[in-house]
Parts: sequence; structure tokens; C-alpha cells
Amino acid sequence: MAIPDFIVELRRRVGHDQLWLPGVAAVVVRQRLGRDEVLLVRRADDFEWTCVTGIVDPGEHPARTAVREIEEESQVLAEVERLVAVAVSDVVTYSNGDKARYLEHVFRCRWLEGDPAPDSEETVEAAFFAADALPDMLPRHLRPVRLALQNSPEVCLD
Repeated sequence: MAIPDFIVELRRRVGHDQLWLPGVAAVVVRQRLGRDEVLLVRRADDFEWTCVTGIVDPGEHPARTAVREIEEESQVLAEVERLVAVAVSDVVTYSNGDKARYLEHVFRCRWLEGDPAPDSEETVEAAFFAADALPDMLPRHLRPVRLALQNSPEVCLD
């Protein structure tokens, strides 16, 4: 997975200790034949299916991060419709021993154009799935998708 330069620099100073980082989960939804479809990517590090995720760069607005990460990881152009949830992740321990906890901004996004394609660095597959026929996903990856598909007018604060 591509690690932002500012995190590489932080890791030089703090080693594997837990970092508190702002992140996004971008759930891209499109309509096909009257049904919702969701963009998912298969991660290159653990081969799990998930919505597009990413780390907010210093000074970057989380909604802008969502749009940027969607294009980088899937080659799809999308726009943010709305914030659907703000959550705090469990501690994530990466294969190299790094630990992080994320303040996650979950956005429902609208597909604009483009056919999904992986970037081959962070993602190895990218595809749209019918909302009622999602692949097997870990609960932590499925939750943002379900929240975005509910499209409740209230922001979930969890």
C-alpha cells in the first residue's frame, strides 16, 4: 500500500506506535437498470474487498480526499453526495507492525464516469457490485457500505 510521505516521516520518529489519523471511506453508488450498484476494490495488501479508503493529507478536506482516492484506486470519477457517518476505528495493526486508529469520515458518493480498474499498487481489482449481491467482506469493511446504502438523512455518529 502506498504510504503518504508525511506518515513515513512520522514513523521515523515514533516507530510502530499507534498513530491517530483522519481517514475516509468513500462508497460510490450508481444506478443500473433501476438497481443500486456499489464500487468495491480488492486491496493489494490483504486481498479483502472494501469500499475505497484513504488517509487525509495534512490540510486536505476529507471530502476532497474521498474524490481523490476514488480516482487513484479505481480510475472512476465521482462526486461526494453527503457525509453519512463519522466513526472511530479499532486499532489496526499492519503486517509490518505499524499501528493506527482512524477517525473515519464515511461519504456516499455518486458515480460520474469511468469503468473501474485497479491501480495495481493499492488495489488489484475494482468493480461495481449489485447492492444485494456484494462479495464476502469483513464486517469492518461492510459497515460503511451498508450505512451509505441506507442513505439515512441523519449522520451516524458512532
